[in-house]
Amino acid sequence: MQLQYEVVGNTLIVKFNGELDHHVAKDIRTEIDETINRRKTRNLILDLNNMSFMDSSGVGVIIGRYKRIKELGGKVSVIHVTAQIDKIFTLAGLYNIVGKHKDKNKALNCM
Repeated sequence: MQLQYEVVGNTLIVKFNGELDHHVAKDIRTEIDETINRRKTRNLILDLNNMSFMDSSGVGVIIGRYKRIKELGGKVSVIHVTAQIDKIFTLAGLYNIVGKHKDKNKALNCM
C-alpha cells in the first residue's frame, strides 16, 4: 500500500494505492495520524480510486481516523469510491459517519 498526500487549506487528502488489509493497517494508521499532526490539518479526504481491496482492518483504520478528525472538530469524506469498496462501506455502515463525494472539489466544498 502506497499513500500520496496533498494539503488544501486545513484539509489533508490521502490517495490510497493498493490493498488496505491487516498486513498494512497499523502502519497506515500511524502514517496518516503523523501526517495529520505534522501538517496541522483538521479535515480528511480519502481518495480510494486506486484501492484494490479492503478488509475489516481497513474499516478499523477508517473509523479510527474519523474519531481522530472528530476530536479536532473536522470532517472526513471519501472520493472516487470503486464499486467493490462501496459495498464494504455500505455493509459496514461507514457512510453514517463519513461523507461520500464524486471528486475532490465537491468534497472540499463540504468541509
